[in-house]
Amino acid sequence: MSNTLSENELMFDQLFRKLKNVIPVAEIRHKAELAVQINRLKKERHAVILGHNYMEPALYHSVPDFRGDSLELSRRAAETDQEIIIFCGVRFMAETAKILNPAKTVLIPSPKAGCSLAESITAEDVRQLKRLYPGVPVITYVNTYADVKAESDVCCTSGNAAAVVRSFRDETVIFLPDQYLASNVARETGKHIIFPVKSAAGLIRPDPGLEYAMIGWQGRCEVHEKFTVEDIENIRAQFPDVVILAHPECSPEVVAASDFSGSTSAMIRYVQQTRAPHYLLLTECSMGDNIAAENPEKEMLRLCSVRCPHMNEITLEDTLQSLLQTRYVVTVPEEIRLRALRAVERMLEIG
Repeated sequence: MSNTLSENELMFDQLFRKLKNVIPVAEIRHKAELAVQINRLKKERHAVILGHNYMEPALYHSVPDFRGDSLELSRRAAETDQEIIIFCGVRFMAETAKILNPAKTVLIPSPKAGCSLAESITAEDVRQLKRLYPGVPVITYVNTYADVKAESDVCCTSGNAAAVVRSFRDETVIFLPDQYLASNVARETGKHIIFPVKSAAGLIRPDPGLEYAMIGWQGRCEVHEKFTVEDIENIRAQFPDVVILAHPECSPEVVAASDFSGSTSAMIRYVQQTRAPHYLLLTECSMGDNIAAENPEKEMLRLCSVRCPHMNEITLEDTLQSLLQTRYVVTVPEEIRLRALRAVERMLEIG
C-alpha cells in the first residue's frame, strides 16, 4: 500500500507542478491515480504509448513514452520493439502505426476518434482524380485513412509537405485532401493550384487552358478553419507585441497575417527557442495548454473557441481500459496495408 501511495503522490506532484494553472487540483489527483495504473500496466503488457501534441494535458504529461506530431510519432511507431502500441491520437494515426507494424497489436482508446479532414475524401475520390489527371503523382496528407494512402505515391505531414512537393521538382502533383494546407504549400513552393469541382456526376475538371502545377481537394479541418483574420486583428489591437503562430491547416489569409506557421512540433520549438512578450497559438486548444505547462515563464494568450471533438475522445480512463481489455484493435487489410506502406515509407525517407 505504501508503494502505491508513494507512486500516486509522485505522479500528483509531477502533474501539479505543470498543470496547477490549467486544471483543478481535484482533477489532477484523480488523473494522477489513473496515470499510475496505466504506467504500471504498460510495463507488464510490454506496451508503448504514443501521445499526439493535441492530447488533453493530464494525459499528455503523464503516460506517453513518446510525444509529438504525426511525423515524429510515425517514426516512433516504425522503431518500437514493444508488443503493443497504444496510439493516443485519432484513427488515421493508429492506422499508420499498424501499416508500419503489421505483426504488432495496435490499439486506439476510443473508436470515436475520427477526423473531419480524413473523412473529406475517399479512395474512390482519389481514383477519380487519377482518371481525370492520368500519370500525375499523388501526394496525400497523413491525415487520411489507409485506403486513401494506398492510392497515393507518397504521404506527407504539415511539417514536411513542402519538402515532399519539392521532391517532385517541376512536375505537376495532386495534393490531398486539405484545401488550406495545399494552398499554403503552393504559395511556399511557388506553384499555382487549382481545385476540381465535385458534382453529382463526378469530378469536373476546371478550364483545361488554365496553367497549374498543383491539383488540390476541398477538404478542411473543422478546428483550424474556424480561425479568422478578424481574430488576429482583435488580438493585435489588445496585445500589439504578441507573436502569433498558425498551423498550416489554417486559411492562407490567416497564415499570411500570422508571424510564424508550422507543424505542431515546429510551433513547440519556436516557443521554446524564442523570447516574446506574448504568444498566441492558432491551433487545437489542448496544445496551447500543453505548451503553457512546459514553458511557465512564457506568456501564452488564449483564443480557444474550439476543442477537436475527435482528439477529445481520448482520455486517461479509456486508455486504461484499452490496456486492461486490449481494446480497440486497429486492423488494416493486408492488400491495402502493403500499398499504403510504400507511400508512408517514402514520407519517412524524405523526413
